[in-house]
Amino acid sequence: MLARLPKGTSDILPNQIDYWYYLENIIREVLQNYGYREIRTPAFEYTELFVRGIGQATDIVTKEMFTFQDRKGRSLTLRPEGTAPVVRAYIEHNLSRETSLNKLFYLGSMFRCEKPQAGRYRQFNQFGLEAIGSPLPIIDAEIISASWAVYQKLGLTDLTLILNSVGCRQCRPGYLMALRDYFGAKRNSLCSDCQLRYDKNPLRILDCKKEKCQIEIKKCPSILNYLCTECTDHFSKLRQYLDSLGLNYQINPLLVRGLDYYTKTAFEIISGELGAQNAVGGGGRYDFLVEELGGRPTPAVGFAAGMERIIETMMKKGIQIPVWKGIQVFIATTSSKEIPFALQIANQIRAAGVATEMDFLGKSLKAQLRTANKMQVPFVLLLGAEELREHKVIIKDMLRGTQQSITRDNILLYLQEHLLKSN
Repeated sequence: MLARLPKGTSDILPNQIDYWYYLENIIREVLQNYGYREIRTPAFEYTELFVRGIGQATDIVTKEMFTFQDRKGRSLTLRPEGTAPVVRAYIEHNLSRETSLNKLFYLGSMFRCEKPQAGRYRQFNQFGLEAIGSPLPIIDAEIISASWAVYQKLGLTDLTLILNSVGCRQCRPGYLMALRDYFGAKRNSLCSDCQLRYDKNPLRILDCKKEKCQIEIKKCPSILNYLCTECTDHFSKLRQYLDSLGLNYQINPLLVRGLDYYTKTAFEIISGELGAQNAVGGGGRYDFLVEELGGRPTPAVGFAAGMERIIETMMKKGIQIPVWKGIQVFIATTSSKEIPFALQIANQIRAAGVATEMDFLGKSLKAQLRTANKMQVPFVLLLGAEELREHKVIIKDMLRGTQQSITRDNILLYLQEHLLKSN
């Protein structure tokens, strides 16, 4: 049977990799300029971390996690999101000792067992940033600003920032009661999942995308009418800071995100370049997650984005990116006697930062030249018995059709000078 990809996964092929290099470099460059440092966590964690952190009533925990047992019967889960592992590392390594505000970012694969569709995969790549230690809305504004700056640097323009506040432990119970009152009379009109959410956490109903539920959701009470004074003030100051940064936004009181740990700020960035699955990133504040996972009470806020969707948006917009220039030099030999000398020269040129290739299949000189031609290399170095004796090479300029003999000591000088002209 032909070996095939598992459902919901994808290969990143060599002709696609330049987009990934470019995106990863931009992410690191922008976020480091904002003072964020990279952190890397394992691809799997104890299942309890995600159940406690994300919430038992969320779709991620109830439907989408890849969970398995190790040989000792302990339950492990491939990480479905990046915030809970970062918070676990923050607590376990006592990062608060180093600084009262930890600004961290990550890049890595996430795993969710959901139905594959456009922009959704079972294994997908994500970048995220987390600011752990400040309760002030100014850090919410910076998280949004830093995320937005990544998209700006990439050249994405058709984006919209959607903003909401989901309240806190003080004011949310009143809103949950209002949701139960509202959806109680409409419970039979909801999908089976939302009927269960009604009992466990009615806030999760607002995250349902099914049309029959959306009809009822659009008319439900607004959380903005139930915010306490602290949450109202926090949301007001956040909007003030975003206004000062010139970041336009739309307020959507139905935006709750798909994770239970959010408090106060919740936001999404959507792209006009995509279809129904148009969110290219989102995040919010999670002031109780550190405490929930065993740490001291510590406020925090974060953002995460699927990298496949960002690249898809870049491609649709036709954004030009730096690409690999390819092999610049091919070393061809007339016999096996010249191979040791060819290897030395190849490594010398590669050490100078010039991509160099040679024959590894024992082809004839004529076949080697055909290979070099197919690869469209600008320069071919020819090594024969005479060149081996005199420690020289013949450099053939493939673009101009000229060639000349040159000593080994002058190869790099020649290539550096002529490659600058050809590029």
